[in-house]
Amino acid sequence: MFNKFTVSDKLLFVAALLSLIFSEILYFQGNKEDGTFIGLWVPSILAFGIYLKLINK
Repeated sequence: MFNKFTVSDKLLFVAALLSLIFSEILYFQGNKEDGTFIGLWVPSILAFGIYLKLINK
């Protein structure tokens, strides 16, 4: 299954995952606004990955 992913796909996935984890850490430490702001990056990062896939075809 992971053979279909390129290096850029894996990096974008890791970036989205790290953004999600970091936003949850901030949110549960009491920085709710910062955690929510960084949590909004996750769909943007994944959408950028989809965009890159579409323009490379």
